[in-house]
Amino acid sequence: MAVIQLIDVSKTFHGEKEITALQNINLTIPDGQIFGVIGLSGAGKSTLVRCINGLEKPDHGQVIVSGVDINRLSTKELREMRKKIGMIFQHFNLLSSRTVAGNVAFPLELVGMNKQDIKQRVEELLSLVGLTDKAHVYPHQLSGGQKQRVGIARALANQPQVLLSDEATSALDPETTQSVLHLLAEINQRMGLTIILITHEMDVIQSICDHVAVIEQGQIVECGPVIEVFTKPQSSAAKRLIHGSINVQLPRDLLERVAMSGQNKRVLLKLSFTGSTTHEPVIASMLRTCDVQANILFGRIDQIKSIPFGVLLLEVSGEPEEIERCMRFIADQQVEMEVIANG
Repeated sequence: MAVIQLIDVSKTFHGEKEITALQNINLTIPDGQIFGVIGLSGAGKSTLVRCINGLEKPDHGQVIVSGVDINRLSTKELREMRKKIGMIFQHFNLLSSRTVAGNVAFPLELVGMNKQDIKQRVEELLSLVGLTDKAHVYPHQLSGGQKQRVGIARALANQPQVLLSDEATSALDPETTQSVLHLLAEINQRMGLTIILITHEMDVIQSICDHVAVIEQGQIVECGPVIEVFTKPQSSAAKRLIHGSINVQLPRDLLERVAMSGQNKRVLLKLSFTGSTTHEPVIASMLRTCDVQANILFGRIDQIKSIPFGVLLLEVSGEPEEIERCMRFIADQQVEMEVIANG
């Protein structure tokens, strides 16, 4: 079941310069998933978030949350609907004059919950995010990661159906980022909460997301399971983001060497391994089968959520017919192959 649907959503801001932030966005976010939205600064990510939680009204199109078109709601109804959507922010947005417990309690006070129930709920949430011992300290006494954990606890206070994370790890160091992402994944599993991660970092998407939408210049240019988008990107935007994450940079002299291959033919191949193929001795088997020489120039094995994923840059030289045989062999092993250079 889809918990959120955006149907033909567009939004333009009018000022000294007209800015089209969203163009005909169609997006379906299934219930219980961790769904990533990735794009560079200015791509339209923040406007998309503000349309989902009702802070911006699109010029046309529908934003449907739990079966309700929120653009048709009255102010009072919209206020009630927002209780179903928790939000965590890049810069935490904690109240400096309140303790950790006071920050988490704040949204519960706003809805009129009695003090005893607030106390119990705050204790449960601080235990969930691992901050029981920080209940009575103030935000300035916390690390960045601890502040974000308070933000997560506060966002969960009213038991929302959806948690929106708007660049929530961008201000954190890599180790703290992974800690916060691990917590979000745990919350998703324990509570069945739908989480929407807005980010410009492919590593964040790779770590915990089930599906991802790539946004560029206000348009969704690619959408699908993370493993498919990461291993077989179709749009130029996705390819740029993924190549930046993998960071495979080839020296010019290497490409020139392949181009000036001389008597023996040379090809430079990029091989992508997914799932069980990452553990198979594909290259060793290839060398036993084909009369070629191979030089490994780059290799990396990583995980996309729980699925192993590997990238290998391989320089192969030999007689043309043997190289063709070699490439057919690789393709038969269910390994994605791209010819980077051919000499």
